[in-house]
Amino acid sequence: MDLETLLQHINFGEDEDIEFKSADGNLPNDMWETASAFANTDGGNIILGVSQGKSGFTISGVRNLDGLLNNFWNNHNNSQKLSTPICSNSDVQVLKVGVHNLVVVRVPKAIRTQRPVYIKNNPMTGTFKRNFEGDYRCTPEEVRQMLRDAGNEPQDNQVLEGFNLTDLDPETLKSFRQRFTSREPDHPWLALDDKNLLTQLGGWKRDRLTSKEGLTLAGLLMFGRERSILDALPNYQLDYQERLSNDPEIRWTYRLTLDGKWEPNLFNFYYRVYSRLVNDINVPFQLDRDAVRRGETHVHEALREALVNSLIHADHQSTRPLIVTKLPNSFLFSNPGRLRISLQQLYDGGISDPRNPNLQKMFQMLGLSEKAGSGFGKILRAWKEQQWLIPLVSEKLELEMTSVALPTMSLIPENVEKELREIVGDNYSELTELERIILVLAHQFREVCNTDIQRYRQEHPRDIGECLKQLVYKGCLESSGRGRGTNYTLANTEAQPDLLSLLPSSEHYEPNSEHYEPNSEHYEPNSEHYKRLQDIAAPVRGKGRASKQVVEPIILELCSEHYLPLRTLAELLGREPDSIRNHYVNPMLDRGLLKLRYPEQLSHPQQAYITVSSRNIQVNQVSETPPSPQNS
Repeated sequence: MDLETLLQHINFGEDEDIEFKSADGNLPNDMWETASAFANTDGGNIILGVSQGKSGFTISGVRNLDGLLNNFWNNHNNSQKLSTPICSNSDVQVLKVGVHNLVVVRVPKAIRTQRPVYIKNNPMTGTFKRNFEGDYRCTPEEVRQMLRDAGNEPQDNQVLEGFNLTDLDPETLKSFRQRFTSREPDHPWLALDDKNLLTQLGGWKRDRLTSKEGLTLAGLLMFGRERSILDALPNYQLDYQERLSNDPEIRWTYRLTLDGKWEPNLFNFYYRVYSRLVNDINVPFQLDRDAVRRGETHVHEALREALVNSLIHADHQSTRPLIVTKLPNSFLFSNPGRLRISLQQLYDGGISDPRNPNLQKMFQMLGLSEKAGSGFGKILRAWKEQQWLIPLVSEKLELEMTSVALPTMSLIPENVEKELREIVGDNYSELTELERIILVLAHQFREVCNTDIQRYRQEHPRDIGECLKQLVYKGCLESSGRGRGTNYTLANTEAQPDLLSLLPSSEHYEPNSEHYEPNSEHYEPNSEHYKRLQDIAAPVRGKGRASKQVVEPIILELCSEHYLPLRTLAELLGREPDSIRNHYVNPMLDRGLLKLRYPEQLSHPQQAYITVSSRNIQVNQVSETPPSPQNS
């Protein structure tokens, strides 16, 4: 970090990847919490020698520089303090500002085999992650997810105690054999019985050291019965949604999820979903009886790759759901688990690091997967051929989830340009090419950041950042968050579901309770209480877009008397439940403004929220500027 950049950060304050700490005589006690948080999230810089006062941050300098540096390296390399050394010599820099010395510690993002990076020799209580300008202690489930990813043993290779062949659906196995036979009629594995076929596929395993054998997680996921899968994975959730209606009252036009009407293993989910994904693609092709290969176009091949990749790369032991969404102008694939390679490696291709190689092998036997790391490259090729917007891959770090958005529209279609002209007004013709591209991306993806735009443009990230600031200044964009975590949305547009907000946004996802409403007279549409709640929510429900300064006080007032479930809040406010949860409820829970009805069971089917402060909370008591997240 150069001196000019450092001074700019001091003027603007802390953000997602900058933390200032006073170092008057020695290392600050909470420095290692921040080091853990940066390493487990996306990296960042700790600046030692900057103090915070009432008027902001000031340079106080580091005393006893040599002693502090010696202390830093002693602690950094001490496994009792930090679980793994994360910094190299080049990551620690000393800058001189007048008479003061500042120490800049760049904490790199930890690779998957290093995570979790924790302190005090205890991963369950000493693992932290970064959330805007604050560090927070990871939940046990977040830690367990990191630990699963850190190991080199495939996640789907474990033998499940108490499970056997009766936990598999015979019709699924039969269908697998038929499709396998159609593709490879002379394959020697086809002569094997079910148990030996599963052994070859990785669905049945015998441990050579212990002689223990049994059904693997891969076998259960690919061929299992619903009840057996849920016995092994209580939070297992597959969800396919088609949101093709322009009517905001219609949440989806078709949905496939766990409902007891079919065996929801990965084999069945793939074949049911793929046929619907490609059903109305306006690119001609001929599908053979096995739904693969014959005459298919690159677009169909890309959608197949995206669907299979979601299934084989997902952390199926997570509490998060796997969701595939079909929208009028895009597809969205989201699965639990972060990327196991970098974004750049993913876009460059040639590297594959699947969580579940046995599942990958099973799909490969059907001609539906490859090991060469070329799957995403096929998606990029297909979208480039159609001159559609480049697919956008993003990680929701706070949720340990990955999403792939595939827009099916040209860069600047006439209808989009017309809408942008209406938003920007007479100044549209004066916009630069970069500004127009940014607005188009914000229009399509509803929310973008600097990194997303870099996929489309060759300008330096600093130039893109300056352009984003100018668009905010001109009133074309609205920003939220700070630093590298800043996101941008179009200003003055009506509310529409953005691709990434369709992802589940927290542990409060309620996979099996979409139609749940508490049986209470308070929530009956014709009740006096409900009508009063409608009146309270009217200023938001009647607006296309509303700022947090407007929405949050209304949510607090709605929840001031009774616990309200998410579905009721969403209906009252005229918004999607995921949007309300992601943008308002979860941040308000984190800040202590709301509390859960069932805090010990986050996915409780009757989960609801109530205002923490007095039941007669005054709207003007709510600060317009949310407080900074506090360190756990």
